[in-house]
Amino acid sequence: MLDPYIEAVALREMVRKKEIRPREVAEFFLARIEKLNPRLGAFMTVTPERALADADRLEKMNASDASKLPLFGVPYSLKDLLWTKDIRTTFGSKNYENWFAPADAELAVRLANSGGILLGKTTTPEFGLRPTTEGGLCPPARNPWNLEHTAGGSSGGSAAAVAGGLHPVAQGSDGGGSIRIPAACCGLVGIKPSRGRVTMAPQQGEGWGGLSTTGPIARTVRDAALMLDAMTGMVAGDPYAAWPPARPFAESVTLRQKKLRLALITESALGKVDPETLEGIESACDLFRQMGHTVEPIKIDPGERLNKYARVIVGSSVAALNIPNPDLLDPVVRGSYEWGGSIRAADYVRAVTGMHNTSREIVQALMPYDALLAPTLTRPAVRIGSLPSKLETGADEIYAWIAFTFPFNSTGQPSISMPNGFNRAGLPLAIQIIGRPGDEAGIISLAAQFEEARPWHGRHPPL
Repeated sequence: MLDPYIEAVALREMVRKKEIRPREVAEFFLARIEKLNPRLGAFMTVTPERALADADRLEKMNASDASKLPLFGVPYSLKDLLWTKDIRTTFGSKNYENWFAPADAELAVRLANSGGILLGKTTTPEFGLRPTTEGGLCPPARNPWNLEHTAGGSSGGSAAAVAGGLHPVAQGSDGGGSIRIPAACCGLVGIKPSRGRVTMAPQQGEGWGGLSTTGPIARTVRDAALMLDAMTGMVAGDPYAAWPPARPFAESVTLRQKKLRLALITESALGKVDPETLEGIESACDLFRQMGHTVEPIKIDPGERLNKYARVIVGSSVAALNIPNPDLLDPVVRGSYEWGGSIRAADYVRAVTGMHNTSREIVQALMPYDALLAPTLTRPAVRIGSLPSKLETGADEIYAWIAFTFPFNSTGQPSISMPNGFNRAGLPLAIQIIGRPGDEAGIISLAAQFEEARPWHGRHPPL
């Protein structure tokens, strides 16, 4: 029997060596989804016919062709915000419960061509607008470490599936932390790539004014890097483009950089970091120093400086959605939708300009450093149903929790959330590593070094 927590890299090699057949892999993980998904709320739509068809196609492939596919025989999922022509795309909304996209997203095509086995679409809060996966059409995505707590959002279903051993890797999207938040909540690795690294064609132009991108969620750095390689690339005409990497990101996992200069931020006017999270960050910084790196606390608050722009850009983007029946919206989403509709076009343009100009200043201030360290969240996974506690204060409560994630959507810098132990209640803690623009390779290398010194992926939730 397969280990449900097997790494994607190891599983791919087993399939390539014919130690296990792709169909056996698909059947194993489909059975695990059937068993655990009712408890976890990870999948919105399971696609057994597609998974078995993918597996059968791989079994007919010759060894030479199979060796070229980065995810050969590896099961994966797509978040239910991504267009799929032949699988419903609900956006987590009752308005789109049985909607089918006019075309596959380029990313969906790219992953299908990578040799992976698609198991289905994972749950998301309505239109990805909560940092917890609840409300709207989908069931709550529950944290495998404690089912009363959230798996995070908006890629909460993706994280619940990976942490629960329903498959090794998942696609997530991130407009304010939606890859890194659930990765932090569930003790996983989540990479938000640089702006323009992964195309959003033909579904979106720039996605929330350039805030949104898509990336991998996995249990290990090398699995996340492997999936990022399968996702990377632009389409001619994309509004943003990141310069191509010098080598595959999977190769960066084995590189070891010495004597890096690392900056550190742990304070934001938007929200206070809880003591156990701070303890974890301090411990991680000690570890980085033991590796030979320097860690320098700096006084900069990207969240406080960028918050007003992000709110206007997100609100305007929500108001621009095609909503046939606003009465069906999750109350949190409806509030944003109605407020966004009052924003003038001139105010939106000013917000985008302000975001980019402020982001330039922040990035330039960080350029002397090889990377920036920060908490991923100001506190661990919250209880389901607790955020927001009141609709009237919902935005402030949310931004207080994600004070260290959304700023780097504004700046477009790559960032990675890494597991960083547990708090005393048994919930995962996390640390975030933010790189220079376009330098996913650098933060992947540093994250792999951290993972090697503080191994995590052998620990699994009590399911």
